[in-house]
This record gives sequence, C-alpha cells and structure tokens, in this order.
Amino acid sequence: MEEAVFFDTLREGLWIGVTISIPILTVALVAGLTVGLFQALTSIQEMTLTFVPKLAAIVAVFWLTMGFMTERLVSFFQTTILTQVIGG
Repeated sequence: MEEAVFFDTLREGLWIGVTISIPILTVALVAGLTVGLFQALTSIQEMTLTFVPKLAAIVAVFWLTMGFMTERLVSFFQTTILTQVIGG
C-alpha cells in the first residue's frame, strides 16, 4: 500500500469518527451546561444531578442516531477498507 493511500484512508476514517461523534458530544455539552446553570442558580451541588441527565440525553441521542452511525461505518468499511484489502 502506498503511503498516500494509507494517509488518505486514515484521514477519512478519522473524519468519519468526528462526524458520528458530533451529535453525542453536542448533546452532552448542552446538557452539562444546562444542568450546571441550574445548579448555579439554585445552589444545589449534587453529583448525581450532573451525571444522570447527561447520561439520559446521551443514551437518547445515541438511540436516535444509531442508524446513521452504523450506515456511515459500514459504508466506509465496504467502500474503502474492503477494496484496499482485496486489491492489496
């Protein structure tokens, strides 16, 4: 395998990793900021209050975007990785 092909494949794989993680990370950020703001306004300092809503939001978004993530990963594997293994 040529060096350029290897780095292009690596770059594409990293980009796919970024695109499939953006929805979950965005929701975690928004949930964390919302709960943090709520805690600051009410002076409630409970550790489970930050963890449980964020976990619930992450699970909900993961459930909603699971099809998109799977489709992207399978497509990348079939079009890029398998063709390079077979041609390699």
